[in-house]
Amino acid sequence: MIDKSFRILPTLTPQTDFFWTSGEDGVLRLQECQSCTALIHPPKPACPQCRSTDIEVRALSGKATLFGYTVNERFTLPGTPSPYVVAEVALDEDPRTRLTTRLVDCDIDKLVHGMPVEVTFEQTEDVWLPLFRPSSDPEASVVPLPDDEIDPADYPKHVRPMVTTRKFEDDVVISGVGASEIGRRLMIDPLALAVQACERAVADAGLTMDDIDGLSTYPGGTPDSGFSEGGITALEATLRIKPTWYNGGGETFGPGGSVIAAMLAVSAGLARHVLCFRTIWQSTQGELAKQGRTARPGRATGNMAWSMPFGGVSAAHTLAQTAHRHFDKYGTTRETLGWVAINQRANAALHPTAIYRDPLTMDDYMSARTITTPFGLYDCDVPCDASIALIVSAADTVGDLAQPPVRVEAVGTQMIERLEWDQSTSTHEPQVLGPAAHLWSRTDLRPTDVDFAQLYDGFTFNCVSWIEALGFCGIGEAKDFLDRGHNIARGGLLPLNTNGGQLSHGRTHGMGLLAEAVTQLRGQGGDRQVAEAKVGVVSSGGLTPGGVLLLRSDR
Repeated sequence: MIDKSFRILPTLTPQTDFFWTSGEDGVLRLQECQSCTALIHPPKPACPQCRSTDIEVRALSGKATLFGYTVNERFTLPGTPSPYVVAEVALDEDPRTRLTTRLVDCDIDKLVHGMPVEVTFEQTEDVWLPLFRPSSDPEASVVPLPDDEIDPADYPKHVRPMVTTRKFEDDVVISGVGASEIGRRLMIDPLALAVQACERAVADAGLTMDDIDGLSTYPGGTPDSGFSEGGITALEATLRIKPTWYNGGGETFGPGGSVIAAMLAVSAGLARHVLCFRTIWQSTQGELAKQGRTARPGRATGNMAWSMPFGGVSAAHTLAQTAHRHFDKYGTTRETLGWVAINQRANAALHPTAIYRDPLTMDDYMSARTITTPFGLYDCDVPCDASIALIVSAADTVGDLAQPPVRVEAVGTQMIERLEWDQSTSTHEPQVLGPAAHLWSRTDLRPTDVDFAQLYDGFTFNCVSWIEALGFCGIGEAKDFLDRGHNIARGGLLPLNTNGGQLSHGRTHGMGLLAEAVTQLRGQGGDRQVAEAKVGVVSSGGLTPGGVLLLRSDR
């Protein structure tokens, strides 16, 4: 049996304590909308279905259907020994509403989607964790999983039309790119990496720091997390650019969102040259944590409070369940994911700064240790230390720039899917279908016009989601499209992640992919250059709000 001694607990608030203490009498309780009877989870002050604020707490049967599962074998935290099963269950009273939980008292080899389960509670301190186990009802049987509220093929019907025929994208160019040193456990001040990347981007554009009048970054000032150098505040305190406009917001689709914010500022006349930067130092931060030189975390808060207490400590635990459902519904296999990993490694072999450059075979991929099913080691991107910067400039400055301009044809940003990880799309990464559909509504170009794709690959399955969402193959057709990897090779129909992506070049949360797209459109990719590359698509956001940009060259 699986050990139950979990010690990561949620923070109890006046809005959530009813849920976390409900098990004291053995009854599962959720909010219910009194106007439309929808169940609401996580707790909210208004109903996501009808926006009513007439909400009460309802006692439930505790019966549910197994909607998703992944067997964790890699991640460990104090009190969370592996293996254990992180799961999502669809509640019988309203299958649209799902809980992330841990499955206990089960035979891992007999788990199937749609099997009946029931709640059981585990008390730790002042929290009763609602866990689930196979149903004890002998009459209960496996049922089909409920359909998504929006079919993956129907997202274009939900795209809002353009507000105006004028496109802000036409007002800007990407004029410079720069990258710092990149590597594993560099033990270098992350702010020093950011300064290095920014100086190189400015020089690449043929500008000086005095020309820069805007700053934009993501996720802002979170220096202790390994996700930032300290944000706008830290960089400005060091370089003293005195920007007329700046943005350091974290609620956007990763660094791609910070670039779009810079584009809007330039289009509005708030700045002429905006320096965008993204720094990551998770590799060093992880080493410092091992040495006990970082702050110890308290109770879980925010969205992670609904998954971490059950052992869902990583985005991998959510996306792995989504991948399982894609496998079941469309026949996708681990080999399908393997071709993505193998392709990225082959491209990384041609990039001098890629972290992993050794050849990778399908045998290597399939035999690698399991992380959380169906993901193995090579399905996961590589933490690193690095900073990537680029410059968004006004289009009328092109004649003064040192490099061929890269233009932005269109952006895709609309939120259509629900953002909560366990309440969103069942077979695709949340927040890819909506932005992808939105992108094609802002341009006359089509997927067949795209010469290469730099698609977010925190995990191999992210790429599968984006390839289908963007229409490079039909929904559910990735298995055939990716077979043998020919279509995504540099000479194929859709050269993919030509720098090695985050799987092999290094995890820079999408900013490295954007820099690689600029390099390709300038024709400066060297041995990894895609022939006659004129149009490229770049996505970012991995289980965060997602977004996508379509770029083109003047060459």
